[in-house]
Amino acid sequence: MIAAPELQTEFHFAQDTDTRFSSDTDFDDPDGRNIIIGKGKAKKGKKGPGEKGKGVGKGPGRMNGHHQENGMENVMLFEVVRLGKSAMQSVVDDWIESYKHDRDVALLDLINFFIQCSGCKGVVSGEMFRNMQNSEIIRKMTEEFDEDSGDYPLTMAGPQWKKFKSSFCEFIGVLVRQCQYSIIYDEYMMDTVISLLTGLSDSQVRAFRHTSTLAAMKLMTALVNVALNLSINMDNTQRQYEAERNKMIGKRANDRLELLLQKRKELQENQDEIENMMNAIFKGVFVHRYRDAIAEIRAICIEEIGVWMKMYSDAFLNDSYLKYVGWTMHDKQGEVRLKCLTALQGLYHNRELNARLELFTSRFKDRIVSMTLDKEYDVAVQAIKLLTLVLHSSDEVLTAEDCESVYHLVYSAHRPVAVAAGEFLFKKLFSHRDPEDDSMPKRRGRQSVNANLIKTAVFFFLESELHEHAAYLVDSMWDCAAEILKDWECMISLLLDEPLPGEEALTDRQETALIEIMLCTIRQAAECHPPVGRGTGKRVLTAKEKKTQLDDRTRMTEIFAISLPALLAKYSVDSEKVTNLLQLPQFFDLEIYTTGRLEKHLDSLLRQIREIVEKHTDTDVLEACSKTYHALCNEEFTIFNRVDIARSQLLDEQVDKFNRLLEDFLQEGEDPDEDDAYQVLSTLKRITAFHNAHDLSKWDLFTSNYKLLNTGIENGDMPEQIVIHALQCTHYVILWSLAKVSEGTSKKEDMLTLRKQMRAFCLMCQRYLTSVNTAVKEQAFTILCDLLLIFSHQIVSGGREALEPLVYNPEASLQSDLLNFILDHVFIDQDEDSNSTDGQQDDEAGKIEALHKRRNLLAAYCKLIIYNVVEINTGADIFKQYMRYYNDYGDIIKETMSKTRQIDKIQCAKTLILSLQQLFNEMLSDLGPSFDRSSSAFCGIKELARRFSLTFGLDQVKTREAIAMLHKDGIEFAFKEPNPQGEGHPPLNLAFLDILSEFSSKLMRQDKRTVHMYLERFMTFQMALQREDCWLPLISYRNSLQAGGDDDTMSVVSGISSRGSSVRSKKAKPATGKRKLPEEESSSSSEIWMSREQSMQTPVMMPSPHLTSTIMREPKRLRPEESYMGVYTMTPDQQQQHTHPQTPQPQHHQTPLDYNTQVTWMLAQRQQQEEVARQQQERAMNYAKLRSNLQHAIRRGTGLMEDDEEPIVEDVMMSSEGRIEDLNEGMDFDTMDIDLPPSKNRRERSELKPDFFDPASIMDESVLGVPMF
Repeated sequence: MIAAPELQTEFHFAQDTDTRFSSDTDFDDPDGRNIIIGKGKAKKGKKGPGEKGKGVGKGPGRMNGHHQENGMENVMLFEVVRLGKSAMQSVVDDWIESYKHDRDVALLDLINFFIQCSGCKGVVSGEMFRNMQNSEIIRKMTEEFDEDSGDYPLTMAGPQWKKFKSSFCEFIGVLVRQCQYSIIYDEYMMDTVISLLTGLSDSQVRAFRHTSTLAAMKLMTALVNVALNLSINMDNTQRQYEAERNKMIGKRANDRLELLLQKRKELQENQDEIENMMNAIFKGVFVHRYRDAIAEIRAICIEEIGVWMKMYSDAFLNDSYLKYVGWTMHDKQGEVRLKCLTALQGLYHNRELNARLELFTSRFKDRIVSMTLDKEYDVAVQAIKLLTLVLHSSDEVLTAEDCESVYHLVYSAHRPVAVAAGEFLFKKLFSHRDPEDDSMPKRRGRQSVNANLIKTAVFFFLESELHEHAAYLVDSMWDCAAEILKDWECMISLLLDEPLPGEEALTDRQETALIEIMLCTIRQAAECHPPVGRGTGKRVLTAKEKKTQLDDRTRMTEIFAISLPALLAKYSVDSEKVTNLLQLPQFFDLEIYTTGRLEKHLDSLLRQIREIVEKHTDTDVLEACSKTYHALCNEEFTIFNRVDIARSQLLDEQVDKFNRLLEDFLQEGEDPDEDDAYQVLSTLKRITAFHNAHDLSKWDLFTSNYKLLNTGIENGDMPEQIVIHALQCTHYVILWSLAKVSEGTSKKEDMLTLRKQMRAFCLMCQRYLTSVNTAVKEQAFTILCDLLLIFSHQIVSGGREALEPLVYNPEASLQSDLLNFILDHVFIDQDEDSNSTDGQQDDEAGKIEALHKRRNLLAAYCKLIIYNVVEINTGADIFKQYMRYYNDYGDIIKETMSKTRQIDKIQCAKTLILSLQQLFNEMLSDLGPSFDRSSSAFCGIKELARRFSLTFGLDQVKTREAIAMLHKDGIEFAFKEPNPQGEGHPPLNLAFLDILSEFSSKLMRQDKRTVHMYLERFMTFQMALQREDCWLPLISYRNSLQAGGDDDTMSVVSGISSRGSSVRSKKAKPATGKRKLPEEESSSSSEIWMSREQSMQTPVMMPSPHLTSTIMREPKRLRPEESYMGVYTMTPDQQQQHTHPQTPQPQHHQTPLDYNTQVTWMLAQRQQQEEVARQQQERAMNYAKLRSNLQHAIRRGTGLMEDDEEPIVEDVMMSSEGRIEDLNEGMDFDTMDIDLPPSKNRRERSELKPDFFDPASIMDESVLGVPMF
């Protein structure tokens, strides 16, 4: 038998319906290993009734039709399953015949099959099978494993491995099914296989563990199916026995009773053996692998236990097994959480099982609800679907709070989540109908069944307080509630018909919501794609979807062509309702007006639109009317002439009215009448709205609008809105003229007229940039940016060279005005802007809207920089605001810098340094020349320089010229302004070198030398001798150029670093690992400005001897160009390299000592005085290095880098205690509380030796043998 005698509890199948397995018996055996089957102690196999005489098969030594040699096939089982070309039934039948002939040989083939399926190249021989234990065989196979690759059949890619997993699982299932009547009960085959799989599942080799776990779980599933069949047979046999025994004594067949008793006894014995097998697999594999470190293995276990509970619910569907699924819902990997939810869906889908799930539901419901917000969208979708099944089983399980947490997901941007939430919402609110409604005949309109459901949708939409997202709500419910959402007759009836007696009428707010929902349903039916922000673009419609789309468009046109005029007439004074209703004709099939003889309804619609245009002055309503006319004026349809005449009549009246009113308005002079101004504004609004979508060139609107704008400039008292709409209308005139000229059919005079009008209009807009009113200035600025971009040099691209006379390059004054506008109206604080938004800044929405407007203004100007319409250096005023306004405009400014760098790297670098120079000058004007370098202003400029430096990236070759030019401009700026107090004082801008040092790390090694030599051109001998704090920027910048440079060019004396130097300079380390380029590369075009310095000496700086430590290198005579060094302080690290107390310095007695040499000698004497204090620090560092080397030696001695490395090993269990805490989160109940045992391999390893991969173990004093400090 499989079950070990030490186990106190076994699987017990009760003879009643309450049959279950004991899943908690593994806690009496913490390892779960006492159930391993001994393969050498098996009994002789029992033969079934149908098995006798079938041992011949295909002859000895043959399997699958191939000869065998030494227990091995020419075509092995693994190859047959891998190719997947043979029928699995015949493959298993051949193996069974081989097993009947020689079970040891056949079983050896099966063992090698599992080994090879794991990707192991080793082969288990017959001798190994007879003489070695499973653990020894597995250890031997581990040594045979391929260490070069971590792939194995279950993880390999490619077409040949695509179906391997399914074939592998099918083979195991067919094998158990074909052996279920005899072979699995022979206490040999199953014992050996289960023992092998249990041992492999505990291996540290991932391939063994993964493959054997999958095999064991599929084997368990097949055994569960066998157990289910046995249970059914036992019930039938028991029922037959009871029926026979209840017969009268005379009619009772005692032989049949005895036969039934014998059969029931055999079935019970078989069931006991199956229980033992399943118990062994469950406790030997599942309870350890469901918490494996590999997510795929955990997912396999959870998926299969879901199959067991669904397949054999009487035995497995109880809290003892459900708890594993509940705990694993807290898994950190989305793949495992997804398997938990899909497993539970299979259970909740069967309503007969709901009673057994009540306890589980009550304890894990909160976790399932929280998973609807899972970061993995697939998990969130399945969690919502599971809650829908829970809701379907019982309405009382989920509370109102639980449902509300799902409701709001219908507005999610991820469509699968939203659709799943829409199904949940539909089940909860819309699927409950009265039985009387089904029995009554179908009614239409507001008396239909859908009327109340549509009202419910309106109520939900209003209560959700997301009124601008009706399209998202409709799209979420489209798949499940299309019948309701397409009931447009009912919606129209709710809007137009009078309420029934006793029925409550819709409020004005509800009617507005219903019209918005109705518009969204029509758009969804006509376009057949999700709203903006949901989905990845338009997908190709199937033939069925296309037919549905055409049918819906025809139906909606037939309905609304008749009812839309009535709706417009009823709500003609309500701007919001009319705006939505006027969008409906955009989705019509206009051919229906002709084929359906609906011309009179078209005339009615045109009359209503005309009346709405005359009534309203709201921009949204007028634009909706303009778009409706544009949709109806389609030359492809026969209704075009009818609509075109109506449109022309409307525009004629409006233009004539505007010209008449404008003439009277301008004649009134400086004191215009308010009514006349309102009439002019109303008419101008209507014309502007229509000019956006329709060409009104034949009415010559430019002259009248220009006259209006010119009068506004001269008088200065023109109403704000009139100026704004006049600017916009004139802008449309220019664009329509350009479109006409671009077609190539216009005359040359038209192009000259357009050029003249465009330049005059740009000049007019420039004049309005100085207006008092902010809204007018914003409108003028936006139009100017658009026109400058449209009429830039880009206009001639794409074969449009004929438009070259229209190219307009802005003058310097216009560029300056645009930049000043940005600085005055964009880079302002929120409080300053509150005065210009009419008091709307009190609420958060007003602030967001104002910020959005300013971002648009900045983006419009940045486009001019990117497309080279204005000079790139004008971007300096924009770039310098990067840090201060990072939260508001950081993304726009950063993108602008990136684009300008793509256009011209050098010019972009010069613009960046110019922005830093402007900030530096502003700081000097505020703080004075004697400012503190630790002030917030200076630190802010330095931080901005650091940010600029990061934007250059890591490729120094690409940015070489730009960085060199940046340093050149920075150095020139630093020495530009001499100090009025004399040469003994630093230049006024010398502190700028501290900022410039932020870019030194971007210089290549050879470029640092060149920049350093360029710096020396501006230095005097007195500067080199200064030690005051005011000269520290020069010292730190010099050190930044020397860091990582050639050792031969580094000064000995430059190491005495002052204590007041910046932190960044102290922490600077020589660049290591940089790619060296040939010296010839240093003569690039970017260094022409420095070429002379490489062959000349600075006149005031005479060569001085190079002092070098004898420890580092032998004394040598230096070339004059190598011997130059500035007289600077040196860091302690450099001093240690160049000086030593016991080492005499080499004497260059051949060279006479000059003044420079004497200064150097005096500085060296000062260094020697400080050497005593430095020796103590040096001894401490040497001790630390010695101790570190000792630690490395000890680590090497303990075998951390052994040659015999284990193949592809991993920690089997999830070791952290936090993992178990996560699993037990929210499960503080007694009946489900268990103490999971640690893995066996982890415990054995800890008993043998410390875990050297643990840092704490490495640094332990007992291991090192060296006391810590």
